[in-house]
Amino acid sequence: MAHSLSEECTQLKRKYDGCFNAWFEGYLEPAVSASATAEQRSQFSQEKAAEFERNCGRLWKEYRACVQKAVQDKGLTDLLDQARKENPLRDPPGPSSGSSGKS
Repeated sequence: MAHSLSEECTQLKRKYDGCFNAWFEGYLEPAVSASATAEQRSQFSQEKAAEFERNCGRLWKEYRACVQKAVQDKGLTDLLDQARKENPLRDPPGPSSGSSGKS
């Protein structure tokens, strides 16, 4: 696992990464099961979201706050704002706006 933006955040990153990886292993297999109905997958997803919040939510918030402080301390806020303006993240296209080339 890589280091974080700031050395003081690295231990939080490792704890969060470990928590997330353990949670994700239990999420992936049943979530994509072909035998599950859409309703079962939806319920499973909701249960796993609640589990994530219980087990990893606090770690995520602590790590994110540490990284945000490191960004400010290193004077990177203006650069990140500029990058977001020049190359904003976009939502992926919806299912009805496929790239088939048809109009």
